[in-house]
Amino acid sequence: MPGQHGAWGMLAVPFLLGVAASRPSPWQLLLAVTAVSGYLASATAQTWLRSRRRDVSLTPTITYGSLFVASGLVLLAAYPQLLLTLVVLVPAGALTLGGARPGARRDLANSLAQAAQALVLVPAAAIVSGDVDVDTVALTTIVCAAYLVGTVLVVRSVLRERDNPGFAAVSIGYHLVLVILALVALPAAWAVVAALLAARAVALPAVQRRRAGTDHPLRPLQVGLVEIAASVLVVVAAFAAPL
Repeated sequence: MPGQHGAWGMLAVPFLLGVAASRPSPWQLLLAVTAVSGYLASATAQTWLRSRRRDVSLTPTITYGSLFVASGLVLLAAYPQLLLTLVVLVPAGALTLGGARPGARRDLANSLAQAAQALVLVPAAAIVSGDVDVDTVALTTIVCAAYLVGTVLVVRSVLRERDNPGFAAVSIGYHLVLVILALVALPAAWAVVAALLAARAVALPAVQRRRAGTDHPLRPLQVGLVEIAASVLVVVAAFAAPL
């Protein structure tokens, strides 16, 4: 993901889609604290692991990790069914930290593992609301998963895989399939959302190729701004055209 823009979007979108699939609740604020502190603990731990000389302080990791554990335990005490999220969080977290070893490359599996960790916020936000419609939450989780995977593919197609036209083709093909599925299975508004997301999957690699080697290459910040707009589009659709 392009810097902090993608990371925060990957947390915000599933969380807000989970709220849209249920109802607002004060418990969701504590869930947000748990999610943010968990992300920051993981990010600072990865920074420490990548430091070959271990000259990076562990204090931030311990601080954020302590907040994550404390808030998480309160949530588990009130909603023990949240323990089911560990089925995803534990292996995905291990894969993410494993990719932070010095010299390790952030491959596609690592990015997808981060997306999987964020995805559990959809059912988690619904569970702590006390208003869970299983079918709605399941469909919302599937839609969010499709969006997050698409985001990973699009961003990698113009950053880490920018010299790989085959990867861009996979990303575009994936989004075109999503358009077809949205037309068949989702409300009309979501077909429009899928079409706009597919357009950005086509446009970003084209812009990246056109600007390559010029004085104005496509920058990560610009990719991040496009992804912020895509995130806002998905969240607005979730509240305006409930699944």
